[in-house]
Amino acid sequence: MKKLTLVILTLTLMLGGTSLFAQGKYGADSAQCVTNLSFYKEYFKQKNYAEALPSWRKAYTLCPPSANQTMLIDGATLMRDLLRKTTDATYRDAILDTLLTLSDTRAANYPRYAVAALNAKGQDLHNYVKDARKLYDGFEQIIANNQAETRATTLLYDLQAAIDLFQAGQLDAESVINAYQRNGDILEKITPANDADKEQVASVKTDMGSLFASSKVASCETLVELYTPRLAADPDNLQLAQSVVKTMSMTEGCDDNDLFLQAVTTMNKLDPSASSSYYLSRLHVARGNFKEAVTYLENAIASLEADDARKGDWTYELATVCFKGGDSAHAFEYASKVAAENAALAGKAYFLIGNIWGSTRCGSDEISRRAPYWVACDFMNKAKAADESLTEEANRYISQYSVYFPETAEAFMYDITKGQSYTVVCGGMRATTTVRTR
Repeated sequence: MKKLTLVILTLTLMLGGTSLFAQGKYGADSAQCVTNLSFYKEYFKQKNYAEALPSWRKAYTLCPPSANQTMLIDGATLMRDLLRKTTDATYRDAILDTLLTLSDTRAANYPRYAVAALNAKGQDLHNYVKDARKLYDGFEQIIANNQAETRATTLLYDLQAAIDLFQAGQLDAESVINAYQRNGDILEKITPANDADKEQVASVKTDMGSLFASSKVASCETLVELYTPRLAADPDNLQLAQSVVKTMSMTEGCDDNDLFLQAVTTMNKLDPSASSSYYLSRLHVARGNFKEAVTYLENAIASLEADDARKGDWTYELATVCFKGGDSAHAFEYASKVAAENAALAGKAYFLIGNIWGSTRCGSDEISRRAPYWVACDFMNKAKAADESLTEEANRYISQYSVYFPETAEAFMYDITKGQSYTVVCGGMRATTTVRTR
């Protein structure tokens, strides 16, 4: 106590000799301001918050906010301690109001530390406030000020508050959707300071997506109605297109409409990539637009640099798309390429080639029309040899195709015999096989 009294006395004497300076920084009653600042601080250092509180309150009343930033920071600690101990609802509301005001006061008087002050306020809102409207308004103010410096968790809390208000009938769906998109955009701009922050940002991204999807805030019809005029008015807005795709992807069954296709097309046009081209090919396949699907898939494969595994998968898929679109020649070409270059996919590629030949119709005589089935069976045998898991299904097709082999007498009429080599040329494809008869 003697030490504390000496400190206070010394500060008081110093203030007496510099009253002009003190009047500006420490207010009208500068001596009492400094005395109480010093008095509470001694107890605060000892974490004796109960004893520190009365002097802090006097200091907070007497000192201008600009006198001492630490007074505001310490005051927040004292208020949180009180909140943990207080059960009286009215008193608790008053303490909470003081806590939140301290952050606003610090942000206003110390602009350099405004981001930190408001981020702290965001966590206090989450920890101590239950009212969704107060939460939402508070988080929105913080986000508006801090932008990409907003603490990641605050963005998640803000979305939750918006959803709660929507479910209570106090906020429309568009506002929730806008909050989700804006917060997602801000998350992308946050630069994590360390690995822990990086993990937190990634976790918040996942949680926000799950929260929005599970909230059922936006039906597909609502999204189409909301975004169609926006994209029509600004068709070359990459950020808008990305937001449309992201939001509609989170909504079940909302990727099969014209708006979604338009948004992905815009993304691919303004920021082309292998992934966006591939995704467009899938969308066009779903719509039966095989010609467009082939073009986008060829572009996707061409833009891949060193990803051989993905090239193999996509080339095989390209062969299947060509086959579905009725282009057997290119389907055969791409499948043959896969079989030759990718051992892991060779079985599937041979199996596809077998079906390509099995579905081929050509020739003007019985042998010419039946010869493709010999080739089909050849490739089905290659398929099961390359991939044992295909054995059962390959055998089933061999049985089906064998039914169409010519009879021995019929083959004899065309001067061909069982076991003879035979070259089949049909529909831009060519293969050498062996004659088989029934």
